[in-house]
Amino acid sequence: MAELKRFSINQMTVKQLSLPELTEACVRLGVPGVGLWREPVQAYGIEATAKLVRDAGLAVTTLCRGGFLTAVDPVRQAEALADNRAAIDEAAVLGTDTLVMVCGGLPEGSRDLPGARERIADSLGELAPYAAERGVRLAIEPLHPMFAADRCVVSTLDQALDLAERFPADQVGLTVDTYHIWWDDRAPAAVARAGARIFTFQLADWTTPLPAGVLNGRGQIGDGAVDMRAWRERVDAAGYTGPIEVELFNDELWARDGVEVLTEVTERYVQHAL
Repeated sequence: MAELKRFSINQMTVKQLSLPELTEACVRLGVPGVGLWREPVQAYGIEATAKLVRDAGLAVTTLCRGGFLTAVDPVRQAEALADNRAAIDEAAVLGTDTLVMVCGGLPEGSRDLPGARERIADSLGELAPYAAERGVRLAIEPLHPMFAADRCVVSTLDQALDLAERFPADQVGLTVDTYHIWWDDRAPAAVARAGARIFTFQLADWTTPLPAGVLNGRGQIGDGAVDMRAWRERVDAAGYTGPIEVELFNDELWARDGVEVLTEVTERYVQHAL
């Protein structure tokens, strides 16, 4: 349907569906795009996944994820760079131009946030040209500050832009994810500042109480505190015209029938984001 022309479903939202089940459901419901994750894609096969989605007529809007670039140890740094080059190669085979980057938390025993961010910049300096040669862009995703210690020392859009702006605008940009930035009163101005560096836009709601471990607390859109339509209007006003991807980590949703969840997400997207 016309309302879904920009809609994309992130694979993790309905991870209970196999890749064939996901592609079949997307075709049946008129979902034009999918955001894929490396682990299930590797399990199914990179080339096989590329053929599956291509034959179904689906666009791969993003690949998640690259990153984790904050290691101090040279061996671990080299391993991270090699893994990110592999992720870039996988994105190119899958036909997506956007690799989402979760940049990494503090190394064990460290309290040096500025140092960790500089190591991210150094790594991006090596990875960005490699990605550009393969038609892939690196989209830094700032995560909510509660993840700064273990997952991502980049917590705001402004911090992400400060990193991205060291590089060409067609090589390094941002993932704007409502779950992570909705609370920040500087985020609307940062969206405007980002402009063409917005490489992907993701939706998830903020619902409380958060579950134990907090990682799987991304709420169904419309169930929480985030004004989805306002954020969609902001990224549109900044010039973003690309896919709008719904990415939910939620145990309750994963326990339900995957096609039922996908159907519900499409309905919520139309109701709350358009």
